[in-house]
Order: sequence, then structure tokens, then C-alpha cells
Amino acid sequence: MEMVVSCPECDENLIIPVDAEEEEIIDCENCGVEIEIVSLDPLEIRIFEEEEK
Repeated sequence: MEMVVSCPECDENLIIPVDAEEEEIIDCENCGVEIEIVSLDPLEIRIFEEEEK
């Protein structure tokens, strides 16, 4: 079953696909920010920030 969460940047609804995996990156279609799926159970997301090397 798909899950719906709010984008932490713009509050737009984001649909998390049924086959989503932890650490997967999805894009908000409204504001373009990259969202990382931290956990699926319970569902936890955060704005993705690339680690500088």
C-alpha cells in the first residue's frame, strides 16, 4: 500500500511507492527537494544532504 507524507520543505503531499526501500531518495515534484527515506516502519523521511568528501 502506498504511503503519503508531507514534504518537509513545502508541505506538498509525497506518495511513497509500495516498493520503496530505506535510504532511497525521492524528489518532491512541487519544490524539487530530494527526500531520503530513513525508515519504513515507522515511516520517517528527511531532506537529503549529500555528504562532502
